[in-house]
Amino acid sequence: MLTQHLQQIDWRRPWLDPWRAPGQAVAQAVAAGASLPGALNREQAARQRMPCGDLGVQAPGAAAQAGRSGIEFVPQAALPPGMGYEHYLFQSGQCPTRENLHDFFNGLCWLRFSQTKQKINRLHAAELAGTQASASPGAKPPRGPVRDALTVLDENGAVLLAPTLLWDALAARDWRRLFVTLRPLWKEAQLVLFGHALLEKLVSPRKGITAHVYLAHPAINSIAQLDAWLAGDLSAARLADKPFLPLPVLGVPGWWAGNEDFSFYDDATVFRPRR
Repeated sequence: MLTQHLQQIDWRRPWLDPWRAPGQAVAQAVAAGASLPGALNREQAARQRMPCGDLGVQAPGAAAQAGRSGIEFVPQAALPPGMGYEHYLFQSGQCPTRENLHDFFNGLCWLRFSQTKQKINRLHAAELAGTQASASPGAKPPRGPVRDALTVLDENGAVLLAPTLLWDALAARDWRRLFVTLRPLWKEAQLVLFGHALLEKLVSPRKGITAHVYLAHPAINSIAQLDAWLAGDLSAARLADKPFLPLPVLGVPGWWAGNEDFSFYDDATVFRPRR
């Protein structure tokens, strides 16, 4: 079943093209009979010998820092009954992985954003420790705003590297200004997808798919730099403020042929005004 889903991925899509090299390598290994955890571990080892390219590619060559996640992908059955995923990952350094498209993209995110994924896990663990200490005996501790924000980023997040004018228009939900008036400025911008559920949804693109966007400094010019910056920028205090803005991803110029007709942005069910 997983092999069939992987065969349906069109890596030529603008939002998937940056994931093409590791994605196709893992997919080919699965098609050849490897388990998904085994294929991810193999690709992780291979990427330890690859230097960092720009925001879209990973170039072959001498050893570098990309792909060193410090985790081991293991079958889902390794997760002990009753133990939470984040707690087990933090304690064991092992990432339980199911044979499905969702966990395929989660694995790819670990390969490309290892520092950020580790930071997310550490923040989850810290929040869990705090809530468990304050919870009544036998009661399930509440998730709280920090863990909710961590999940939003992990599942549906993206990072926008863009001039201030674009970010201001996005913050104002001024969609016509963002995508029409300021359209030439998108040549200086890049939307980098991070959430693995977001990537999974975009295998079958539809107009309403919306990312939760986190602002990054536009001087960042490689995945390794972005990964290091994002891992350093994330904190419980920052996440408690819900530092995300909604962005319908198919509105990005060059990502979807339909948005060349500017009436595309008149759909208020997708491009909603600021309340």
